[in-house]
Amino acid sequence: MSNTNTGQTVCVHYVGTFDDGTEFDSSRTRGEPLTFQVGTGQVIPGFDNAVANMSAGETQDIRLEPSDAYGDINPEAFQDVPKTMFPDDFEFKVDEIVQGQQPNGQPFRARIAAFSDDSVNLDFNHPMAGKALNFNLELVSVSE
Repeated sequence: MSNTNTGQTVCVHYVGTFDDGTEFDSSRTRGEPLTFQVGTGQVIPGFDNAVANMSAGETQDIRLEPSDAYGDINPEAFQDVPKTMFPDDFEFKVDEIVQGQQPNGQPFRARIAAFSDDSVNLDFNHPMAGKALNFNLELVSVSE
């Protein structure tokens, strides 16, 4: 058995958890392994690197620091916007996810980090930025 090579297609079963044991995702729950091409940026870097060092049939547990997953929290990804950008009857709640459209028409998702009488502080970081992630991996198959 040998390690996978860049460009090969792999099928991987995984269970992802945070450090407190909370499960955030599982291919096993869905009953279908994740399929992707190794080394092409289709998955987070640490996941890709771990699978690249595995052989078909192998299992392993890994822990990824934020830098190998969704990155650290970027303080520049927080933005204050006027409350007038929201409907009059909008109920503001910290940690609530909001969706909208940028001036160029691109959709966005953000988390309400804080709000005051006049403005809302939105966090545009990925929801898992700044978090270490744990995975139980099983490399089910490798193909060209």
